[in-house]
Amino acid sequence: MSMVTAVESVIHEAELQLTDGTWELTATDSALARETAAALDAAIGPADTHQALSRIERLAALREALAALAVTIARTHGHLAWFLADASSHLAPVLHWRALDAPGNRTFGAVLPTGDELADAEAATRLLAAMLSRGSRTT
Repeated sequence: MSMVTAVESVIHEAELQLTDGTWELTATDSALARETAAALDAAIGPADTHQALSRIERLAALREALAALAVTIARTHGHLAWFLADASSHLAPVLHWRALDAPGNRTFGAVLPTGDELADAEAATRLLAAMLSRGSRTT
């Protein structure tokens, strides 16, 4: 399953919970969601310009996005933390990617991502940022 498909599924569940009242964003959660969306948007730029970057720059940006998610998860509890943790778990393969060649292939299991894999992770991150922006406006 692609990262986009997996994150879409997590977003769908979040939207159901927000719609049916299972999850009500607090003012604090809403502010954290906006802050996280801004951090994700800052890390992962628009597809047309971001894909022109080098592999190392794209991977660094994806790792920065994951770091922003981790910081938010550490700062909250409940539905927002659960939602972001689930979404982050689908982006976790990024942590096993590398951008550099490795003599002797001693990489601790890190692999070179394809351009399609990078684009998939970036698109999934943009979807997540958009949902966090939309969802934070419901309070």
